Amino acid sequence: MPASFRLPGAGGPRPGPADPASPARPRLRALGDRDDPRDPGGRRERSDRRAQPTPRLSRYALLGGRRRAVRRADEVEGSFVDRHGWRVVALVLWVAVLNAGDSFFTLFHLQNGGVELNPVAAAMLRSGRLGFVLWKSVLIALPLLILCVHKNFPLARLGLWTAAATYTALFADHLSLL
Repeated sequence: MPASFRLPGAGGPRPGPADPASPARPRLRALGDRDDPRDPGGRRERSDRRAQPTPRLSRYALLGGRRRAVRRADEVEGSFVDRHGWRVVALVLWVAVLNAGDSFFTLFHLQNGGVELNPVAAAMLRSGRLGFVLWKSVLIALPLLILCVHKNFPLARLGLWTAAATYTALFADHLSLL
């Protein structure tokens, strides 16, 4: 076998700190060592963050996280994830846009002689046009947020689809009154 071709670890001295021609190998450190350069001061813990289930609201839920789906098939129902798929986001946006349209058409019909039959909406209308739109937006946005966070629960999925269907029918009714 030629001298230039040598299998690693096959004969000859091993390179290491005793060999001045080779650089010294860095010592492998365990996470949490006092002299770990990645952790000055040794503040890292050795506890595993995965020991706890994903909380309902976390910094990842609001700012974009990592977990898009559950990892085990038996955890699909009743689990929380950090990131939501495009279908859930589209459904939530659909309901939010139709809610804004409902606010617009409600004010439009009231200006043209209509009467508000919903007592809750009538109470919100007493706060003025801007107050009505803000109250209505907040009172829909909060339940939408709750339903979105709980999207892996059957009742929450039913709530999202019911809200979308109801607002779609309401919007169609507003259009028919034009």
